[in-house]
Order: sequence, then structure tokens, then C-alpha cells
Amino acid sequence: MPVTSSARVTCRDASWPLSQLTLAGMSWSSPAAAVPSRPLVLLHGWLDNCLSFTRLAPELASLGPVHAIDMAGHGHSGHRSPGQSYWLMDYVSDLAELLEHSLCPGADDRVDLVGHSLGGIVAGLYAAAFPERVRRLVMIDSLGAISRPLEDTVPQLRRAIGKRLRGSGRAVVYPDITTAAKAREGGVSPLSHEAALTLVPRNLKPVERGFVWRTDPRLRHPSPLMMTEDQVRATLAAITTPTLLVQAANGLLASRGQLVERAGLIRDLSVIEVPGGHHCHLDGDTAPVARAVSRFLEQP
Repeated sequence: MPVTSSARVTCRDASWPLSQLTLAGMSWSSPAAAVPSRPLVLLHGWLDNCLSFTRLAPELASLGPVHAIDMAGHGHSGHRSPGQSYWLMDYVSDLAELLEHSLCPGADDRVDLVGHSLGGIVAGLYAAAFPERVRRLVMIDSLGAISRPLEDTVPQLRRAIGKRLRGSGRAVVYPDITTAAKAREGGVSPLSHEAALTLVPRNLKPVERGFVWRTDPRLRHPSPLMMTEDQVRATLAAITTPTLLVQAANGLLASRGQLVERAGLIRDLSVIEVPGGHHCHLDGDTAPVARAVSRFLEQP
């Protein structure tokens, strides 16, 4: 995506080298921003990319520099090395390295984190482990990792290894971007055609007969080890950062019975319900999300 600008906001491509790969993304800034000393980092959901925040990021740029990250294996970011998997905790490590080496290098620097879905899980885990580095935390339709009962440990391991041995199969070739977008519209978290067309191009790469997914196919492999509910609750209870949960009225959290119990574990939590589905920050009327997040982050 080329650099774009307006009277309010400038947007540019960005990249940040880590020790094992390079993360890509987009950065927004505004001349109206106050002192640009505290970055705002945005983390997208599973199989999405940084353009998940293409509508929200410009609304937040007046608060300071905004950086939306393609997480490893997604968008234009690098893939894990052969033989590696996409462990949840490795995303947390990537975030820690990104902040320490690039975006918040000072020992006393702090960051504001906004995460959607998987990004919210990663942001929450980082805030739990490094509370001194996070000023405010926003989780959009996200409240802790997906858990599995203890008795599922061995079956989960078997599924994961079996999939690794079988591999990912042949890549689907789409004749054009519109066809790929239509394929993305369905699924567990449906998108409108407009939202899919916004998100999908960054996850595609051209080949001789059309387009294939740029995202690493290993992202779809089962994790060898999942957290138990007790472990998830321990991480949520460790979050001391002021936190906002943006819950979509028709999102994924709406049907999960663990919500009330999990929410009660975070000691400084505000909850706001907004209209829309799981991608309430991208799809449909996103103004309620932008207002809620802006008001929360504007607080000292």
C-alpha cells in the first residue's frame, strides 16, 4: 500500500526486523497528535492482517503514533522457520521483542495495546507478564485464550502431530481477488463483501493463474498444547493494567458462557457493548468502537 496523507493523518508501510523474522505493518500519524512519545500498537485476529484496523487506526492517530502489525505468518510479515509451529506464546515473545528493540526501547517507556480476537489474547498475555510496559489495554471481542480440558491434552497432541506429518495440502488458486474475498466472507467470523475486499488483498500473492493465500498454511494446524481454563484465568487475574473490553453484540464472545467469570478476574476492567459482529471494528458501523476506544485511551 502506498503512502497516503490528508490534513489529519499520514499512513505508510512499515517493517520491523526481529531476530528470527521481519514483521510488517502500517503506521499512522497525525500532526494533531500531542507528544508522540507513547506508541499505540494494534494486533489483529487469526488469519487477518493489519488492514483489519484500516478504519479504526486513523481515528486514533490524534492520540499519538499508531502501528498496526502483521503478526508472524500473516499479511506481509515473515513466516516461522521450517520445523516451527505457531505457538501462542511465540506471538507474545514477538511483541516483547518488537517493543523492546523498536517501538519502546527506553527502560521506562510504556505502550497502549489494542488487540482484536487473537491479537487481544496476545496483548492480554503481554500485559499480564509485563505490566510495567503497558499503560492501557483494549481487547476487542476477546477475553483470554481458548482453553481445553486437561483430559484433552494427549488427543490434542496427537491431532497436531498428525497434521504436521500430513502437511497442508495443495494451495487453492483463485482467479481474482473478488473470488478470494467471497471465500473469506463465510466461516466462523463472517465478513461483508466490502470488509473482505478491504482485508483480503494483503493476504494474497499473485501466481501464474491468479492468486493464492500469502498467509502461512501452518497457521491452520492445531496447536500441540492448549492452555487449561485454570491457566487462562491465572493470566487474566495477573492483568493490573486498566483494561477495556469491547464486546460485539453479535460477536464470538456473546455465545460463550465463560465471559462473566473471566471478566470478573481482571481487577480494573471496563466493559462496553457495541453493535455488530466479531469484526465490529472493521465491518459495518465502526463509529461506536472508535468512540469507546478513543475515550478510554485519552484518559491519563
